[in-house]
Amino acid sequence: MKYDHILVRYGEMTLKSKNRKMFVSALKKRMVRALKGLDIHIKTNRDRAYIVLNETDPYVVIERLKHISGILSVSPVVRIDKEEAAMKDTALKFAESFEEGKTFKIEVKRADKTFHLDTFGIQHLLGGYILEHTNHLTVKVKKPDYMIMTEVRQDAVYMYYERIACLGGLPLGTGGKALLMLSGGIDSPVAGLEIMRKGVEIEAIHFHSPPYTSPMATDKVKQLVDIMSEQTGFDIKLHIIPFTELQTTIYDRIPDNLSMTTTRRVMLTMSEKLSHKIGAEAVANGENLGQVASQTLTSMHAINEVTSLPVLRPLLTLEKNDIIKMAKDFGSYETSILPYEDCCTIFKPKAPKTKPALEKVKHFEASVDFEPMIDKALQNIEVYVPNEKEEKNEFEDLL
Repeated sequence: MKYDHILVRYGEMTLKSKNRKMFVSALKKRMVRALKGLDIHIKTNRDRAYIVLNETDPYVVIERLKHISGILSVSPVVRIDKEEAAMKDTALKFAESFEEGKTFKIEVKRADKTFHLDTFGIQHLLGGYILEHTNHLTVKVKKPDYMIMTEVRQDAVYMYYERIACLGGLPLGTGGKALLMLSGGIDSPVAGLEIMRKGVEIEAIHFHSPPYTSPMATDKVKQLVDIMSEQTGFDIKLHIIPFTELQTTIYDRIPDNLSMTTTRRVMLTMSEKLSHKIGAEAVANGENLGQVASQTLTSMHAINEVTSLPVLRPLLTLEKNDIIKMAKDFGSYETSILPYEDCCTIFKPKAPKTKPALEKVKHFEASVDFEPMIDKALQNIEVYVPNEKEEKNEFEDLL
């Protein structure tokens, strides 16, 4: 079958009303970027978009569209003249590719009310022709295996049967900006991708503690950023924070069972400072309720106390198996399980408090002046950007 259009269905932006034009414009920009270099033309309206293929392979286009947030699904489409013979011929070609013993239905959208056949007439014409010229299919009105969509519009008839699922959600850039705390494990990359699916642009922050953490651990996080950037078509900036001095100080000066709480509080403090610098309106992480000691409600309360920014936790109540499946679907799982430990794993306390008392945490922290160490770490921050492959000091202008 030779397709000449791709039908693009919008995601949650179909629920928007007054500002839908802004969402459509943002989505078109993302599609233009994703399809750069291809001989195509994009036409958008309030409810859907059409991509004119100009002989371009439709599945090359679809592969690039699948990971764009804001697109619910796509269909390769054939444009045909408004003639019965052409319509029957195209419907039959679709049907001949269907699996033997399956069921089908003709679904009609008749935007051109002047067309000489009504909806039932088109269904009877095409369905009858298929049954007459095949012997491996039957009609089923409710929940058929295949549905041949026939749209009769003013200029032509558009016919398709495939509906290929995409990310859905909202166009990237319409939901503000967040800073993702990226550890290198399974959860945080999935959290970042889920945040982006809701239209939020992200930058990422990663804490490393050489020589306790190896360069391979940092390379692993860079690989995850590469994967996330490739999946979303958006180059995610990664901020790499030297954390050794702070972490060893916490290890030496804070009781072991509270050290994880203080570590997370210091990380969140630094994340808030960086968020203000880059214009992020929230911090995001991959925390999952009850998964580890620092992810109980009591721990989250104690940790959140250091920031006034919203802390987004898109995976909070998901089952671990579901998160793993999402990671595999996104393509980040195999990299996430590489055996290079991050700083939280290496300095993990033997018996961390699951219900740390905030006043006790603040009491022990009061004996340590973390601010000079935090400022020093931020002055030595490095930035990695996929495709640029260079690192620089993001806080250089503050020195």
